[in-house]
Amino acid sequence: MGLFSFWKKEENLFDENITIEETRFVVLDTETTGFDYENDRILCIGALALQNGIISVQDSFEIYLQQDHYDKSTAQIHGILRDFILKRPTELEALEQFSAFLGDSIIIAHHTIFDVTMINKALERNGLPQLTNKTLDTAYLYKKTLIKSHLFERKDHYTLDDLADKFDISKKDRHTALGDAYITAIAFLKIVKKLREKKAISLNQLFKN
Repeated sequence: MGLFSFWKKEENLFDENITIEETRFVVLDTETTGFDYENDRILCIGALALQNGIISVQDSFEIYLQQDHYDKSTAQIHGILRDFILKRPTELEALEQFSAFLGDSIIIAHHTIFDVTMINKALERNGLPQLTNKTLDTAYLYKKTLIKSHLFERKDHYTLDDLADKFDISKKDRHTALGDAYITAIAFLKIVKKLREKKAISLNQLFKN
């Protein structure tokens, strides 16, 4: 019994008294030259702090990195041209600034594994430690809001556009890092609200299957 109680306790990542509201989340998005973790590079990191149900535009982060890599095909999507901004920090400087902004906050992103892996690859290249922050994925969390029914066809993957359409979020700044982070932040708040319509949700429950 004691062992079982100990195991149950270990399942929780956070103290049960810590609320979703008081937790500082950093909602992030990266624009990249492509989707290859080894060969592509980050063009821009955009991030917003989210706390007490408020998306803090004052507490935001946006940085364009110096570029050796350039891909015309992806530039058509994110619109970041080689000479778009003249004064850009190096990859190392950008990562140091982002790490200071992030701190020990919980990361939220849409398809988090991509953004976090791209950042971790960049950290590795620059001899910096990998991110150890806990992460949440709005693509996964959104699925938890859906009704399980044979009448309702669930998709394997939900895009950020899917969530923006579902929650009636403006896509005006779509495909900019900060714009996508903002859409993701609103989607996260809507998802938490929807989950709470079913039952009370704790911070720990967001991380459970």
